[in-house]
Amino acid sequence: MQKAAVAGIGSTRFTEDLDASGTDLALEAITLALHDAGLDPSEVDGVVKYSLDTSTSPEMLAANLGADIGMWAELPHGGTASCATLAHAAMAVESGAAEVVVCFRSVTAYDFGAGARHNSQWIAARQAGLREFVRPYGWGQLAQTFALQCRRHMHEFGTTEEHLGLIVEAMRAHAVTNPNALRGALAPGEYGASPYVAAPLREADCFIFPSAGACAVVVTSTARARSLRQQPVVIAAALGATAPRTTPFWELWPLRDGPITEYASRTLAPRLYARAGISVADIDVAQIYDCYSYTLLAQLEDYGFCEKGEAGPFVQDVGIQLGQGLPVNTHGGHLGEAYIHGFNHIVEGVRQIRGTAAAQVPDAEVALVTGGAPGPTSALVLTQDR
Repeated sequence: MQKAAVAGIGSTRFTEDLDASGTDLALEAITLALHDAGLDPSEVDGVVKYSLDTSTSPEMLAANLGADIGMWAELPHGGTASCATLAHAAMAVESGAAEVVVCFRSVTAYDFGAGARHNSQWIAARQAGLREFVRPYGWGQLAQTFALQCRRHMHEFGTTEEHLGLIVEAMRAHAVTNPNALRGALAPGEYGASPYVAAPLREADCFIFPSAGACAVVVTSTARARSLRQQPVVIAAALGATAPRTTPFWELWPLRDGPITEYASRTLAPRLYARAGISVADIDVAQIYDCYSYTLLAQLEDYGFCEKGEAGPFVQDVGIQLGQGLPVNTHGGHLGEAYIHGFNHIVEGVRQIRGTAAAQVPDAEVALVTGGAPGPTSALVLTQDR
């Protein structure tokens, strides 16, 4: 079988426009990614997207691209499936089911907040019964789920709000170098003045909302990618996982029968590294899903960068900014660039391996990219074509 690689990437301009069209954004990102790869739109024969993404269908893509799409897939779970889209694309390429697969995510106001009430694919619509179980008790925000986990981490391991603030500071510092980022650097005292959404999480600890934009990735065989416009970025491994003793729905993670301060990523990491033929010490840069500052902190432990309970000191003493021990989310992530449901992390991972990122890690050869937490999750390892 042929090893798969990323041949092209594309991103729209990110905005906070509540009227942005998901279909227009998706087609723009896909067109940019195909141009980046040097491929004609008619050469696309596969597509993978989130089921949460109502922006465009295979028929719409085929009509607009002039393509004959013979393989298509829609994956559940929103941001947790970001890296899983590339896993499916790679399987399609390596099995011969498709030759050029487009993976994409388009985010608009219809994915979150009041606009989501009109989106039949939104999580609340598909899992109404479970949500109704907790709503009468005031459990009504995504942030509350992660705040409960974060508070437990603080109780067990001595993690502090100062540690969370260092994460936000790092993301915003990276965003300053990114002309497409929606946020700038933190002003002195800005983090501490940020109001709580669900203590201990403040507004600054939360993903940028509203965000509107789209990202796309073109996957083909490494052999074919070598003849195209860009340096191939090899998908060394891409896997998904659920955690043992998981909950029926990820939002109920704090009620889990098991530790609530670790995610399915703890189950996934050893298999991912073994499949890629690397160890955690080989990773030069990480793009870690940061819908909240705490999810980044917890995944530093799950993916083996430090021991359980030591992520706070790791952020403080080792550092996650460019030039420090482990550069993380060099584009600014969801806290500094925009919330494109993990796909902007994939695009940045590709840039780092190509050597074209705005905040470039010198000589980056191995990048880890992770999907959302806590329940089902996915991750991938990108490497140079060696």
